[in-house]
Formats: sequence, C-alpha cells, structure tokens
Amino acid sequence: MSNSSSITEFLLLAFADTRELQLLLFWLFLGIYLAALLGNGLIITAIACDHRLHTPMYFFLFNLAVLDLGSISTTVPKAMANSLLGTRANSYWGCAAQIFVFFISAEFSLLTIMSYDRYVAICKPLHYGTLLGSRACVHMAAAAWGSGFLTALLHTGNTFSLPLCQGNVLDQFFCEIPQILKLCCSHSYLREVGLIVVSVCLGFGCFVSIVVSYVHIFRAVLRIPSEQGRHKAFSTCLPHLAIVSLFLSTAIFAHLKPPSISSPSLHLVVSVLYSVVPPAVNPLIYSLRNQELKEASRRLISWIFFKSDKFATSPHQ
Repeated sequence: MSNSSSITEFLLLAFADTRELQLLLFWLFLGIYLAALLGNGLIITAIACDHRLHTPMYFFLFNLAVLDLGSISTTVPKAMANSLLGTRANSYWGCAAQIFVFFISAEFSLLTIMSYDRYVAICKPLHYGTLLGSRACVHMAAAAWGSGFLTALLHTGNTFSLPLCQGNVLDQFFCEIPQILKLCCSHSYLREVGLIVVSVCLGFGCFVSIVVSYVHIFRAVLRIPSEQGRHKAFSTCLPHLAIVSLFLSTAIFAHLKPPSISSPSLHLVVSVLYSVVPPAVNPLIYSLRNQELKEASRRLISWIFFKSDKFATSPHQ
C-alpha cells in the first residue's frame, strides 16, 4: 500500500524485453519524431513566412501543426530515452507534464473550427470574409487553446490530488489519466470520472458539429453543376476529413475496443497509433492534396538551401 505523497516516479510499460528490439524501437521512434518535426515545422514556417497563405484555413492549420508538435514532444522523446537506456521510469512531475501538455480537447476543438471554416468557404462564400475575419479567427483559435488549457489543468490537478493505493506501474508507454485512475484508492476516482464524462460530452458536441458541417458541405458540393467545380470543392475538404477520421478512429478504438480482443501488445500498438502517428502523418495528408502549401514549401526549401530569391513575397506580386 502506498499513497501519492510517497510516489516519486511511475513505471511505464516496456516496449520490449531484448536489448536489440529496444534499440530498434528507438530508431523507429526517432524516425517518426524527426518526420513530425520536419513536416510540422515546415508547415509552420511556410505559413508564417508566405503572405499568400495568410488566410483562415492556413491560420488554423498553423495552430494544428503547433499543437501536434507539442503533443508528440511530450510522449516520444521520453519513450526514445527509455528505449535507449533500457529503463521504464518516468518522474512524478514528468508524468504530470505529459498529461497536462497532451491537449486532446484542444486538437478536437481546432478540428471542429476547421470544419466550420470549410463550411463557410463552400456554403457561404460571399460571407467568408465577414464570418471569418482576422479577429474572429484569433478569437476561435484562442477559445480552442483556452479550452484545452483549462481542461488539461482541471484533469491534471484533479488526477494528481487523488490518493494512489495500487502501486506505481502504468500499463501504457506514457502517462495518461485512465491508467493513473487504476492506481487510485477505491471510490476516490469518481470525481475525475465526472470530469471525464463532461469532457466526453463536449467531445461529442464537437463531433456532432463536424458531422453537421459536412452534411451541409456535401449537399452544397453536389449542387455544383460542373464536375471540375465539385472536384475542387471536395479537394479542399478531403485532407481535413482524413485527419478527423484518423484522429477519431484511433482514439475510439484505443479506449472502446472490446475486452475479448484486448492484449498488452495490441494495446501498445493502438496507443502508438492514436498518440504518435497522427502528429507525424497530418502534415503529409495536408501537403499531398494542397498545391499552394506544396509550392510554399518548395519556395521555403529553395530559400533555405540555395538563397535563390526572397521567400516572403507580397500577395500583390
């Protein structure tokens, strides 16, 4: 028996027992992390430097890339260090930091705002500048970040104020709330469960908003007479729709998979899919379908390596 005041570290789930496999996983995580840093960093820099990308859609994509960089940086570097050093330990405050910075609610809020952006662009194009002016965009992004910060603060403070009586071993490769609740004394976790229920309800509200937005979008697109116009409208929505599908499918399967198919190895793979893969894959999804972003990235790379011309150009040039 122990309590939270006597716990100084948590023991995370080990990826492998053999040293060779641990090193292999280190290099795998290093590759994924570098891909996430490069992809999201390129998107952030290209959007910040190219005035032609200073539009609401790219502004929200900029925020999503920053959020993805923060979330993957809280989990993967520690997993890499543990694999390289052959340890499982994560400090008490390091565990609290992982839970606090892993802004799932902020990411879902941003994805909801991005679906609204696509709805206005396709269904109400004449009012796009009015409904999504610079001030409105800043307010919506601030609301997403603020809600994520407040939710993370409440969950972190509440979770780590609970007495822990079941040891310090977590069945996960990073610290997350459901795993810590398993260590709590009986009935002491009901307060945190209440917060989780509220968060799930808010998440469901975001999901309904995204579905409603796309129902209107699909109706509007199908009414476009030309096939080229329909294709262009769909192409602006597909990256966002793909990211939402990836985010929801991996997260739902990770937390709601049937116990009959649950196993430690499957749980580990699914956890990696929903916490590590989306931040690394999101830049690729957006870049593949977005010609403006690809051109801005090429200009940025050309400017970095060859200093061929001035990268940030005026939108009138």
